[in-house]
Amino acid sequence: MPSWLSAGFQNAYSPLMEQLIFFHDHTMTMIILVISIVSYSLISMFIMVTSNKFMTESQQLELFWTISPSLILVLIGLPSIKLLYMLDEVYNPNITLKTVGHQWYWSYEYSDFNNIEFDSYMINSNPKNNNFRLLDVDNKIMVPMNSQIRNLITAADVLHSWTIPSLGVKADAVPGRLNQINFICNSPGLYFGQCSEICGTNHSFMPIVMEVISPKFFIKWIKSNIA
Repeated sequence: MPSWLSAGFQNAYSPLMEQLIFFHDHTMTMIILVISIVSYSLISMFIMVTSNKFMTESQQLELFWTISPSLILVLIGLPSIKLLYMLDEVYNPNITLKTVGHQWYWSYEYSDFNNIEFDSYMINSNPKNNNFRLLDVDNKIMVPMNSQIRNLITAADVLHSWTIPSLGVKADAVPGRLNQINFICNSPGLYFGQCSEICGTNHSFMPIVMEVISPKFFIKWIKSNIA
């Protein structure tokens, strides 16, 4: 989860988030390069009193600034297309999780395990309990680590948005429509998110908490809920 005055991304705990950060750094490198070249050219034009005759109506220069933007767009476009396919494709999921957004809580269902289902409400912050303010919930999502998880997302009333930044997943919950995302978490722990779509007066009070555990403990949790 983010800390005070953090200006960058949260730490990546899934391959998708790692690729998103790599793509961000790659794109920012291109943007900084273009801004530097353009800024240097503008400053040089303002400082120089006389004009450079080699820059006036230069065919080589016009060819450069026509071809170079195309190459830059290709260098940005190819990785982005690859990343889009990685985010949308589902590769033989091990577990399917169904998520429904309500005003103002989330409900979850594990359809692969005898339809285990529960509602997840925010816990009122209490300093004595050492819980996270506006982030902790009464029923956490439990998933095993290093497993392909497919999440089917919809809403029962208005638009919501299910997102966990550190895993690089975000999808709108639309009434009457089923959206699908997938992710793999490669490290155990607690991961926090919040509804990212303004859905009403209590929009800020429907957090998301996912606990990633080992497959062994996940099987025990499933058995305890089935029993």
